[in-house]
Amino acid sequence: MVDTHFYQNNGPFELAKIAELTSSTLSDTSKAGVQIKDMATIKNAKEGDICFFYDKKAKDEASQIKASACVTTKELAPFVANGVTVLINDNPKLAFLSLSKAFYDLKTPKSSISEKAFVDKTAKIGKNCIIEPFAVIKENVVLGDGCRIESGAVIEANCQIGNNCRIGANAYVSYCLMGNDCYIYSGARIGCDGFGFDLIGGKHERVPQLGRVIIGNDVEIGANSCVDRGALDDTVIGDGCRVDNLVQIAHNDVLGRGCVVVAQVGIAGSCTFGDYVVCGGQAGFADHLNIGSFAQIAAQSGVMRDVEPKAVLLGTPAIGFKDYMRQVAFLQKNSKKQGG
Repeated sequence: MVDTHFYQNNGPFELAKIAELTSSTLSDTSKAGVQIKDMATIKNAKEGDICFFYDKKAKDEASQIKASACVTTKELAPFVANGVTVLINDNPKLAFLSLSKAFYDLKTPKSSISEKAFVDKTAKIGKNCIIEPFAVIKENVVLGDGCRIESGAVIEANCQIGNNCRIGANAYVSYCLMGNDCYIYSGARIGCDGFGFDLIGGKHERVPQLGRVIIGNDVEIGANSCVDRGALDDTVIGDGCRVDNLVQIAHNDVLGRGCVVVAQVGIAGSCTFGDYVVCGGQAGFADHLNIGSFAQIAAQSGVMRDVEPKAVLLGTPAIGFKDYMRQVAFLQKNSKKQGG
């Protein structure tokens, strides 16, 4: 059960409404008026709840379901316990996403600007914004409608932030133009100096970082991640990107639409990613690389050269999936021969 101290439950919903919301087919139309109060896992669901069954490995648990209803596929429906009303859906995971958005909302305070926040008189604040205590919004900032700036967050001078954005507690945003519907999680650092130095006369001289960070629409950047501003050109995060916690995106990097970058990935400067690139945790990228659209980089891979579109790479240095597995098979075979 979802804790209503933190989330607002918008239920109950009748099964007919749930079928509509999830694009599911109700197996027993006589149950259309049954009230569903909450969502739960197969294991914990009880009467009045609805659960979701999409993995055949859980068929034994499915036979013990105590929920009032279950969303599952046509193929898995026979495994559901007797007496449970089944809703048939080709993609129960997608149905779960749809229903959870209808059932639950985050509990948020009413629109207000705290007296303990600092908002420069030149800043332009949109309608229905929440600015929490000890947030700092500096001169000439433009903040769109419906934004939430959490406690301790700092938005530096001249930044522009679109509508319905959320800047998490103690996050820092500078030299940034941000689109709509973005979420910068707690502790993230956007627009800090890129790591650029030239060795002159035995001393590392800082290269001025004169670019910006351009963030598209519907972007999430995870807790304690860093996105550096460009040196001359901009660092760009495309629409729909999802950046996990503890990620480093260096100066002049460009991420296309819908890229997914998982925790502890490090991307050196001036890399260009196509659309929908997926990077597993702790993958590392050398500088000035081009990564093709829909490429998949496995966790802990070290990428040292350009990557073709739709390639699947792993290992250090990263190579194609099939080549990597051949190497693993060869090493295992020879290890056995040598008694390893």
